[in-house]
Amino acid sequence: MGGGQSRVKPPAPEFDTSRPVPSASRLNRRFSRKFSYISDQYQSLEQVTESLSNAGLESSNLILGIDFTKSNEWTGKQCYNGRSLHAIGEHYNPYESAISIIGRTLSQFDEDNLIPCFGFGDVSTHDHFVFSFYEDQRPCHGFEEALHRYRQLVPCLRLAGPTSFAPIIDAAVGIVEESGGQYHVLVIVADGQVTRSVETGPGKLSAQEKATIDAIVAASDHPLSIILVGVGDGPWDMMREFDDNIPARAFDNFQFVNFTDIMSRGLPMEQREAKFALSALMEIPQQFKATQELKLLGRRMGRTQHNPPLPPPQAVLHADSQLRSGYAQPGGYTQSGSFAYNPGVSRAVPPYASVDTYPPKNTSPPDYMNLPPHQYPPRASAYTYPPQQSRVPEVPKEQNEEQTRCQVCYSNKRDMAFGCGHQTCQECGRTLQDCPFCRKKIATRIRLFI
Repeated sequence: MGGGQSRVKPPAPEFDTSRPVPSASRLNRRFSRKFSYISDQYQSLEQVTESLSNAGLESSNLILGIDFTKSNEWTGKQCYNGRSLHAIGEHYNPYESAISIIGRTLSQFDEDNLIPCFGFGDVSTHDHFVFSFYEDQRPCHGFEEALHRYRQLVPCLRLAGPTSFAPIIDAAVGIVEESGGQYHVLVIVADGQVTRSVETGPGKLSAQEKATIDAIVAASDHPLSIILVGVGDGPWDMMREFDDNIPARAFDNFQFVNFTDIMSRGLPMEQREAKFALSALMEIPQQFKATQELKLLGRRMGRTQHNPPLPPPQAVLHADSQLRSGYAQPGGYTQSGSFAYNPGVSRAVPPYASVDTYPPKNTSPPDYMNLPPHQYPPRASAYTYPPQQSRVPEVPKEQNEEQTRCQVCYSNKRDMAFGCGHQTCQECGRTLQDCPFCRKKIATRIRLFI
């Protein structure tokens, strides 16, 4: 995500151990023994939800972060038949599927059902900021509205990079602080790992990796659990390192789950959904108990956000203005303050499969056991990947400085072309074996004079 050269596994980074490990780590081991075991023999989301409740989860507040880096355009080559992972069509894309499953599982634990939603990695945020789904930064009312608003946003966004999870984690910590220390779960849905530049030496961390690790460590002083959901082809080796080896935290607050791997297994759809939900959420009861034992709940730490969330990009605001002027009104707030969605009147945003009909009725999953690895079920199943006539976000044609920048390092101008026609900068291009965009072997390199 944000860097195609990461297909070659980098040397394991040297994690900063200068901060002393708190005595709470001993408590963490005790929590692990007491709360970590949750059976994975479930057939439905309802059974997973009941198990989470029985395991000790009392309440939670959901925060959602969506990755809009440019690598989403090519990391669906294997698992999504080469389509953009943000392609909008008549069926859920991988992002929508993951959000729906997590939302349905956690909704009964969310008392107000308000979900702050943010995007990151587009041309307006890069690796420094996040943008709120709405100009007034209001949360979405339930995951249904989050999915609907996502469909409004996608056609208006320009994907960019590089990738860092630090800004979204920092925004989530700010929300926890504003709530007076209520327990929250941050779900980040992303197509790959944190950007690692070719300039990063062996055993060292890139600027984005260091910022992400520092943010995860700092977040452990707050009642916040972080779940990273990986969609697309990956790679995911560094995210597993993050999950297992980040030191010096008050409690283990980070969990990585590979959505693509779980949802491509040869199981009935309901079982795959249950396994994904369980993999994503099974550490939540343990982490919730840790925040109680460490007395993190109900406390303000006095920490301020480094970079407050931005409003949505200008193209989104322009589209919102058109909706308000009467061009179309796909949804909005009633006078009572509740969200009302009318899927029949919007030309710009096609309706998504509603919760009441998800998975679509009258569909029986076929036998998936003979499918190649990482291939989603054929069109007969509820997860129809990729949807026909899907709409990929359009990139404006005007050539400006942003569009001539290398989409691997996001710092140099593109001055090298490959035989397949794709371009990077020379510094990145001479180290690559496969094209980061189409994954073809690089046989020809041509220097461009710009």
